[in-house]
Amino acid sequence: MRIGAHLDSADPLAGAAARSADVVQFFLSDPQGWASPETRPDAADLRDSDVDVFIHAPYVINVATLNNRIRIPSRKLLMAHASVAADLGARGLIVHGGHVNKGDDIAKGFDNWRKTFAYAAESGGFATRILIENTAGGDNACARRFDALARLWDAIGAYEVGFCLDTCHAYAGGEELLGIVERVKAITGRIDLIHANDSRDTFNSGRDRHTNLGQGTIDPDLLVAVIRAAGCPAVVETPGGVEGQAADIALLRERL
Repeated sequence: MRIGAHLDSADPLAGAAARSADVVQFFLSDPQGWASPETRPDAADLRDSDVDVFIHAPYVINVATLNNRIRIPSRKLLMAHASVAADLGARGLIVHGGHVNKGDDIAKGFDNWRKTFAYAAESGGFATRILIENTAGGDNACARRFDALARLWDAIGAYEVGFCLDTCHAYAGGEELLGIVERVKAITGRIDLIHANDSRDTFNSGRDRHTNLGQGTIDPDLLVAVIRAAGCPAVVETPGGVEGQAADIALLRERL
């Protein structure tokens, strides 16, 4: 199993070496902004490296919303990030499942996801596989509860879409970790990446606050069992910089 970390985007390969990481994940632009990503000068180095590359889309993207001032720019920005990610040889572009506003029909949110893939298909599809990530909070989220996730996959499963399972998000979002891999695969058919994070908060808190493995409220043995069962690359999105993330990676290597 290949294991790595979410890093600062300045020099991902140096960050990987410092952590003994096989995998890197990073943003291409401000995660809270709408700026289009730019081609990176280290693109060839990233493509030629033995390190697996994943890109995380900005948090502001929400293609599910009924607000077309957010939905339409979100579609365009997702396409732009997929194009630059492909230039880096990325294995996937992770994007949160999004939500609709209180009082809106969530069925329209699922259909907006379908329209997003249909929109992309008009120009040949996304250049990099989109990996939808489960989220921790919100009663109107498209990928927090797995009953909603199943409805989302009913809408988009015909497209070449993948899934990223975040352990902290699942736990804080109220999904039991015992048997979670089997439940996810029964819906999506696949898990392409696992975000291996402990949670600072309690089960079903709805709060997305990561912490280092073994330092939070998730049973470490259960966390490791989920990562093992997923059988895909794992990325820690944990604090502590080089030291904290290197320790998490080393722990997973030892336990797995």
